[in-house]
Amino acid sequence: MPTLTRNELLAAAKAFCDSFAQKKSLDEVLSHFSSPSPTGGGAEIIVHEHGLPQLAPFLGRDFRGLEGAREYFETVGEYLSYEDMRFVEFIADASLGSEEHWGPSEDGDGGKVVARGKARFTWTRLLRRYEVWADSGAAYLASRGELGSAGDQKG
Repeated sequence: MPTLTRNELLAAAKAFCDSFAQKKSLDEVLSHFSSPSPTGGGAEIIVHEHGLPQLAPFLGRDFRGLEGAREYFETVGEYLSYEDMRFVEFIADASLGSEEHWGPSEDGDGGKVVARGKARFTWTRLLRRYEVWADSGAAYLASRGELGSAGDQKG
């Protein structure tokens, strides 16, 4: 898999976010994901939205491969709609590659981009009101990869 420059990585992330924000077809949104080559090269696609799985069926679990990514977006679409989505900041993490090129490291991770955006979300199933509050404890555990283990403990 070829490595990407920082500018190429940011352009790819912005193109994905733009297609999602503009409500392009699911096939077009998914076209921004890269698939592993038939010979086994490349990283596996994993979509994971952090959160407690008890809150929504698209939270707290891995959706693997291109079909898993499709399932994630279809599931989210069953429960949420959105308006006025816009992305206001992109941050690239260079710690996974050299300063010049980003791409897969020896363990398969590539460069990462964080996108910060805004939108008005509407919960479309069963509930009349859906509020999201920041859960700094869950965010901390998710950043350490420990969110699932904390929910499994019984008091």
